[in-house]
Amino acid sequence: MKDVEPSIDHKAEPVRYAAEIVGGDPFSSFLGIVVEEVRDSYALVSLKLKPEYCNSAARSHGGIIFSLADQAFAIACNSRGYMALAAEMKINYFEATKAGDTVSAEAKPIDIRKRISLWNIEVRNQDSSLVAVAHGLAYHFLK
Repeated sequence: MKDVEPSIDHKAEPVRYAAEIVGGDPFSSFLGIVVEEVRDSYALVSLKLKPEYCNSAARSHGGIIFSLADQAFAIACNSRGYMALAAEMKINYFEATKAGDTVSAEAKPIDIRKRISLWNIEVRNQDSSLVAVAHGLAYHFLK
């Protein structure tokens, strides 16, 4: 795949860049992740779980829940006018989900510094039950 220059400037229109460019990345689009809301330092995304996202116990694979949380994290930390990439991410799972469920991930900052930021990402099911909580550490490219 050839690198293509984004059509939206991340410095001039950071929220739009985060929603459209980061939110529309190839992997997340392939999974079917939907960008629900983006604003400065905030993102909400959702995903309807398909049978192919499940493990041998007929529950959603942890990787799909992690991917949803990671996408909310990526969008939120790129909505601030500089490029940001994940330096670290961890997740704790609390409740299983299954095919047919709709899960959402909401990312909010815990602390934002000059070069790094720490984010809290909550994943909930369609009943608002807490499915997982992730923490992401982002590195900021200030140039």
